[in-house]
Amino acid sequence: MAAPMASLSCFRFQKQTSILFIILICSLSFGHLEDCRDEENSQSHAEEKYSTKENLSERTCETESKKCSTRNRRHHGRTTNETPALVATFDDWHFDETQILIETFPIDRIEENYVRQVKNAIFSKVFPIPMKSTTHLVAISEPVATDILDLDPTSVRNSDFFKAFVSGSTFLPGSVPLAHRYGGHQFGYWSGQLGDGRAVMLGEYLNRKGKRWELQLKGSGLTPYSRRGDGRAVLRSSVREFLCSEAMYHLGIPTSRALSLSVSSDPVWRDQFYDGHPKQEQAAVVLRLAPSWFRIGSLEILTNNQEIPLLRKLTDFVIKHYFPHIDSLDDNRYLAFYSEVVSQTANMIAKWMSVGFAHGVMNTDNFSLLSLTIDYGPFGFLDAYIPDFVPNTSDDEARYSYEKQPDVGHFNLDKLRQALLPLVDQQQAKHLLQILQGYADVYKRRFMEIFRKKLGLAGEEDEDEYIVALLLKLMEDSRADFTMTFRQLGALSVTDLALNNIPDSLWALKDLQQHSSFSDWIRVYTARAGTSGEETSPTSREDQMNAVNPKYILRNWMAQDAIVKAENGDYSAVNFLLTVLQNPYQEQEAAERANCAQRPPDWARDIRVSCSS
Repeated sequence: MAAPMASLSCFRFQKQTSILFIILICSLSFGHLEDCRDEENSQSHAEEKYSTKENLSERTCETESKKCSTRNRRHHGRTTNETPALVATFDDWHFDETQILIETFPIDRIEENYVRQVKNAIFSKVFPIPMKSTTHLVAISEPVATDILDLDPTSVRNSDFFKAFVSGSTFLPGSVPLAHRYGGHQFGYWSGQLGDGRAVMLGEYLNRKGKRWELQLKGSGLTPYSRRGDGRAVLRSSVREFLCSEAMYHLGIPTSRALSLSVSSDPVWRDQFYDGHPKQEQAAVVLRLAPSWFRIGSLEILTNNQEIPLLRKLTDFVIKHYFPHIDSLDDNRYLAFYSEVVSQTANMIAKWMSVGFAHGVMNTDNFSLLSLTIDYGPFGFLDAYIPDFVPNTSDDEARYSYEKQPDVGHFNLDKLRQALLPLVDQQQAKHLLQILQGYADVYKRRFMEIFRKKLGLAGEEDEDEYIVALLLKLMEDSRADFTMTFRQLGALSVTDLALNNIPDSLWALKDLQQHSSFSDWIRVYTARAGTSGEETSPTSREDQMNAVNPKYILRNWMAQDAIVKAENGDYSAVNFLLTVLQNPYQEQEAAERANCAQRPPDWARDIRVSCSS
C-alpha cells in the first residue's frame, strides 16, 4: 500500500506510481495519522455537543407548516383541512402574504437601479427588465410545478400571464422583487461585493405542504450588483442550468430547482472563451427556486465590512428558519449551526463525487448555507474517470478540478468559520476550529457509505477502502467510463464476475478488463461481495446497485446537442433530456435509442465550457 502523506492539513496528497495508490476520492488519505485521530476526536466531541442527527436536506420549519394552512386553503378554494388541489389557472396563484425577508431585513434605501456599492442592507429593490422581443417558453419542469408550486402544468403551460411571469415580462401585483447583496472568495481571493448581478428574487411562496420557497429569475436584467455585466444570461448556459438543476435533484443530490426556461431574440454579446472573439447570442431566462439563496458570501461581506449587528441578525435568521431544531436562544447556537453546515457540506460533496459531478466554480459566493448545489455554470460530469478533470476552461490553475472538490469544501468552510468569529467568544472560536478539523472524517465516512452501496457491499470491512481505492486507480489508468463502470458492475452476478465473464455489451467493464490488475481486483471484490449475500440473489444485488448507480447523467455532449438545436429554434432535445433525467436510475427505451448510456462520441472530447454565460 502506498504510504500516506505525513500531514492532512490541506487534505492533499501526491500521486504515486504504485498500482496500490489509494486515492479515496483523490483528496483524502485514509491512513490513520496522528492528525487524523485528532480530527476524529474533535469531530466526535463537536457532534456530541453541538450537532443533531437530523437529515437537513428534508428539514422544514414547523412554524411555516402551521401557519400556511389558512392561506393555502383560501388560495386553493378550500375551507377544510384536506390537502388543497393544484391551482388550475395561474391567475389564482400568488405569493405568501407574509414576505419574511422584506419584513426582517433592511432594504437598500436607494431604489434607482444602477451599479453601486451597497452598505448596511441585505437586499436591494430591483424589478426585472423585460425583454424587447417576444419570449418563448422552451421547457417547464412538471415536478416543480406540481410538487413545489401547486400548479397544474397542463393549464399554466398555455397561460400568457404565466409565460410573461416566468420570463420577467410581468410580475404579480404587490410583489417587491429583490436582488441579494453578498461577497465572496473567488478562486481563493476575496473579491469584495458581488451580489445578484443578473438575478432577481420575485417573492416567497408557501406551498400546500407548508414549505417556503424563494423564486428567482436568472437573466432578468441589470441590478446594482451587475458590476461590468449586462444582467442577461445566454441560451447555452441557461439550458445547462435548467437541465442540471433538475438532473441533480433526481439523482438524489441537494440542489436548487428550476421551473422553466424561456428564450427571446434579444441579442447579447459574449466572448465565450475570453480570447477576443465575442459573438452574438440569444438572451434567456431561468426561473429557479430554493428554500433559501443565502450563501457563505452572504455572511462574509458583513464581517468584512464590520456590519456586525446585521451579521448577527442574518445568522440568527438562518438558524431560526432553516435549522429550527437548533435552540435559537442557546449561547452555543452558532457552534451548532456551523457543525450542521460542515457535516451537510461534506455530505453534499461526497454525493457530487459519487456521480462524477464537478461544479466548476466553487467560490464561496456559490456555496449555499443550506448545503444545496446552486449556481450551475461551467459544471461537468465525468465521462472517462479522470480525477484531475477540470470542467471550466477559465480555471487555468485547475483549482476546481473534480479531485480537489473536497479540499475546496474545507477552504470554503474555513471562510465561513472566519465570518462567524465576531459572533463568538474565544473559547467558542476554538470549538469552531475543532469542528472544521473534523470535516475530513465526516467526508470520508460519508464517501465510504455511498461507495459501499455503489459496489453492493453490505456492512463494513477493513478492506473496503482498499477495494474502492484500487478500483478507482484501475479506472483512472484505463480511462474507464465512471458512470457506466459502476452501473455495469451490478449487471453481473458475483459468480460471473469471479469467472471474468463479461459480455461485449458491457463496454465500460470491457475497457476496465484490459487492465493487468483487473483480475486481482475482481478476486478481492468478489470475495468481499460474496459475504454480503449477493451471490444467492443476483437480481436483488442488481436492483440494489441500480438504485444508487445512475444509467443516465447530463453528459456534456448531450447538453451541447440540446443547446445547438435550441439555438436553431428546436427545443425538442431540451424537453427530451428533461424527461430522461427525471428517471436516471431506470432504463428507458427512448434514452437507449438515443444512445444516452453508450460510449460518448469522439467529438465530446472537444467540448469546452467557460465562465462566460
